[in-house]
Amino acid sequence: MELSVIVPTYNEAPNVAELVRRAEAACTGINAEIVFVDDSRDHTPDVIRETASRSAVPVRLIHRDDPVGGLGGAVIEGVRSSQAVYCLVMDGDLQHPPEMIPVLLDRLRASDAEVVVASRYCGNGGDAGGLANGTRRLVSSGATLLSRALFPRRLEHCSDPMTGFFGFRRSAVEVERLKPTGFKILLEMLARHRLQVAEVPFVFGERFAGESKASFKEGVRFIRQLAGLRFGRIASFGVVGGIGTVLNLLIMAALMMVGVHYVLAAVIAAETTILTNFLMQERMVFQADRATAHPLRRRFLQSFGFNNVDAAARLPLLWVLVEFAGVGSLVAQAGTLVAAFLLRYLFHSRVVYGTATPATVVGADAVGQPVTGLIGVFRRQPAGLPPA
Repeated sequence: MELSVIVPTYNEAPNVAELVRRAEAACTGINAEIVFVDDSRDHTPDVIRETASRSAVPVRLIHRDDPVGGLGGAVIEGVRSSQAVYCLVMDGDLQHPPEMIPVLLDRLRASDAEVVVASRYCGNGGDAGGLANGTRRLVSSGATLLSRALFPRRLEHCSDPMTGFFGFRRSAVEVERLKPTGFKILLEMLARHRLQVAEVPFVFGERFAGESKASFKEGVRFIRQLAGLRFGRIASFGVVGGIGTVLNLLIMAALMMVGVHYVLAAVIAAETTILTNFLMQERMVFQADRATAHPLRRRFLQSFGFNNVDAAARLPLLWVLVEFAGVGSLVAQAGTLVAAFLLRYLFHSRVVYGTATPATVVGADAVGQPVTGLIGVFRRQPAGLPPA
């Protein structure tokens, strides 16, 4: 097999038959397959199966009941299933014209490029007119500028890292290095690999049918993805920790205002934010790791247990700072929270969500499983990407 055309879909039933018809015509003379990786909750899988039965080009369906990693995760699932020399990724709404498939493939065949990007912004012929409105065009341009500013070397030859339309040599990409969290899988791929990039211009078309999946939630995912790629997950963990710290101090201050002693107020605030921080970590920091991490109950018990030990250890320090050093109770509480930040991050990334080999077993958790000791936690330091 020379080419796998990977199409992630989510409720795209009205577009499937037309996409396959045009892709089939474009792939004449190419040993190709079309791989739909579908996260739909409607009848899209049935439409794909019915269309596949009539297609001259082989059509495969991978339906995911648990869509880990969003659209980017779907692309990775398709790439992982491919045995082709080249993979080509395109959206299922026909804003990426299938007629460009042989153009991208020919550029891959004829050059040393490992990735060929269909760009809306390079040279004559590129056009982003298919974006729904001026606001979306402004957001897309701003996201592109921000990404290229943070990764000036990795994206030096890529004018459109936000595009979802590109082809690449399957052997050039290490799938296991990718940690997708949303739409921007090309950005993820280029940021985590040193790849030679070529571009071809294309016109971003109008959606054939259905509605755009872009949303504020996807925008938040993009910002989190960008921060994680540039600074490592510790940046996202820091955001969650910052929100938790503010919430902790607000709860403590509110309780003290109604006459609760500062120590008891600190305990109540700590227990509340231990729960809220865990929920935010699950959704905002370690979402991509949940599929391979321990079950939810065990993750919660490990996180809850460690954070309670941490809170108990900080209380005497809080008392000393307030009673003997004369530090204000809220300032002292903030200081102890910040001081414990790195230890909390290392424990959660390496024990609660990590797969590091235990170096020392110091006990068992509440479900009878060994808990990794701190030697194992500190052995492998987390890091963001190198300067780009």
